[in-house]
Amino acid sequence: MSEDTIVKYLKSISNDEVAKVTKSFFKTNKGQYSHGDIFLGIKVPDIRKAIKKFPTASLIKIEMLLSSKYHEVRHFALLYMVGSFSKAVQKEKDNIYNIYLKNTKHINNWDLVDCSAHHIVGSYLEDKDKETLYKLALSNSLWERRIAIVSTFYFIKQNSFDHTLKIAEMLLNDQEDLIHKAVGWMLREVGKKDEALEKTFLDKHAKKMPRVMLRYAVERFAKEDRKFYLNL
Repeated sequence: MSEDTIVKYLKSISNDEVAKVTKSFFKTNKGQYSHGDIFLGIKVPDIRKAIKKFPTASLIKIEMLLSSKYHEVRHFALLYMVGSFSKAVQKEKDNIYNIYLKNTKHINNWDLVDCSAHHIVGSYLEDKDKETLYKLALSNSLWERRIAIVSTFYFIKQNSFDHTLKIAEMLLNDQEDLIHKAVGWMLREVGKKDEALEKTFLDKHAKKMPRVMLRYAVERFAKEDRKFYLNL
């Protein structure tokens, strides 16, 4: 089975009307984060169904799909890698993790990061040194910085918050809206597990946090608490 077979199938289930809606959902104008991305028009549930039609695709072929010009083909590849990683033995996990980091330039939209980073990078690094995350957080690439913070979602689910808070602190002055949203999202997730810990972080940083980041972070607070932090 070649990667062309997979692309051909994905094209066969594409929809022009869905593509128009999807394109309008992402920022595709010149100078915006999704400029130049090409959308086939396939909804995520249909991408997941497509994966089941190719259960024996090799990781070599999947890696080749990561460099596709089509957004949904890259999405397919990442979801395939996530599924493979969850069932893999350690040597295969090493390979998937390394392929992922080697191809971050192709993981170049927020949905692509968010569907994969914590499942692969976060999971892989659970019992390992986290230096890679801090390097990614310092990257010039918006997507690598988003990978850094979203990867910590895996740790949050394991009730481990230190790396989320440290990387969030590193990204407080980031200029990108998509980083503000991702950091706020992760802080909110911390708060679901330990609201007092999130509030301690906000007590220290809320005044200088970007507004979008703060709004995302306090979204689930009680009305009075939300008002308090937004009015600092």
